[in-house]
Amino acid sequence: MNKLLTLLCFCLLANLLTAQDQEQLQDLQVDVIYLASDYLEGRLTGTKGEEMAAQYIVSRFKEAGLTPMGGEQGDWYQMFPFKEMTNPHVTNAAPAREGKGRNVIGYIDNQAETTIIIGAHYDHLGYGSIGSRYTGEPAIHNGADDNASGVAGMIRLAEQLKQSDAKNNNYLFIAFSGEEMGLFGSKHFVKNANIDLTKVNYMLNMDMIGRLNKDKTVIVSGTGTSPAWKPLLDRVKADLNLKTSSSGVGASDHTSFYLESIPSLHFFTGQHDDYHKPIDDSHLINYEGIYEVSELLMRMIKGLDAVGKIKFTKTEDNKERQAARFKVTLGVMPDYTFNGKGMRIDGVIDGRPASKADFKAGDVVIKIGEVDVEDIYGYMEGLSKFNKGDSTKVIVKRGDQELIKQVTF
Repeated sequence: MNKLLTLLCFCLLANLLTAQDQEQLQDLQVDVIYLASDYLEGRLTGTKGEEMAAQYIVSRFKEAGLTPMGGEQGDWYQMFPFKEMTNPHVTNAAPAREGKGRNVIGYIDNQAETTIIIGAHYDHLGYGSIGSRYTGEPAIHNGADDNASGVAGMIRLAEQLKQSDAKNNNYLFIAFSGEEMGLFGSKHFVKNANIDLTKVNYMLNMDMIGRLNKDKTVIVSGTGTSPAWKPLLDRVKADLNLKTSSSGVGASDHTSFYLESIPSLHFFTGQHDDYHKPIDDSHLINYEGIYEVSELLMRMIKGLDAVGKIKFTKTEDNKERQAARFKVTLGVMPDYTFNGKGMRIDGVIDGRPASKADFKAGDVVIKIGEVDVEDIYGYMEGLSKFNKGDSTKVIVKRGDQELIKQVTF
């Protein structure tokens, strides 16, 4: 009889957890659908759409039970000035915009000595300003993956951590704006922080976590910023396939914190051909994937709860910075989740050298000129050898075939 009662209780608990999980998945979907709706017109920093997105995030932070920590007492917003620079290489480019953006900041005060910062940027490209990969008439860029997905994951963590027994840190949640223009919001925060940055334990950043693939590959950057990261990730990864990078420098808001000597990680489920185009919409999001990535962060936070302040280490960033030296490009989207030899192409941009040479999504670049391409860094090295107008042979694998392509940059 006792065994039967135990079994019944277990079944009831399983049903309850399933219902809770389903409710959380619905919340994730609602958050992404609203933030990535045409109503917000692409959430460009300094626009009405950005302000409306910020108001929505405030309402969700309130529902989660957070305390406002933006600026003046009782304010959720930290305002910052921006000047959006024009592209000097674009003829008849729109004039630079100046204005103010806003970070949205909420807090869980556990009366602890240290604070964990959890962040995600909520701004996007509006109707396709600087950074758009779309070549048609101006159109709303909804940015469902970039980065409504990360904001939804952050809100779920706020709800979970408010109820959690992991109380040995305080939690500061920051929805950054100005990321797309050059990390404006996060840079402003670290230079004008409303908490003592020396007491920040670590920073976790979610940017584009909405396209978890069938292999469950999550790219985690910054694992070299603390010796605590790699053994922890090995313990808590569950069935996720983690692809790690040690550098603390990257094209998202974790970089601002790493440069202040704070251990920092960036979570990312991979590039795709919809990136920075109007077609990055909410119906393409893997909501179970957002849930799984946020659960990974939750397991990490719990796993470090009793450890105290973790150690910061500086990373070797030279390889990651090679991209800045490019003078040419193939015009492809690399598949950053690829673990094989070479650099697999996730998408080909119309009108660029790869498109003209009939490259296809799924092709794996294995040689550029005389440079053997073992991975993404070999790809960077190969490109760095050429100038605009140069021609070379590029070898790609397409299935079992090796194809030689003649490319003019």
